[in-house]
Amino acid sequence: MGGLVGIWDYPALIDGGVISVPRGGFFNLQGEWDVENKGIAPDIDVEVTPKDIAAGRDPQLEKGVAEALRLLKERPVQLKKEPAPPVRRRP
Repeated sequence: MGGLVGIWDYPALIDGGVISVPRGGFFNLQGEWDVENKGIAPDIDVEVTPKDIAAGRDPQLEKGVAEALRLLKERPVQLKKEPAPPVRRRP
């Protein structure tokens, strides 16, 4: 994915486009390059089968929505009262 790899110095092309190439990354405390080609382990494992796809289902999305609804029940949103508008004085 390259989400944590730096991209800078976009060279311009003659047609006005640009090229972006990942140029910098980071390494972990063990001195190994990190993140790239590793991915991030999911918080919740969800099995997706060809049968699900064929049926037009998205088990990952379904589980994500179910988890979000569960968390909303567990920690409901508390709306705050909107403060009074700021006082504006004309010079």
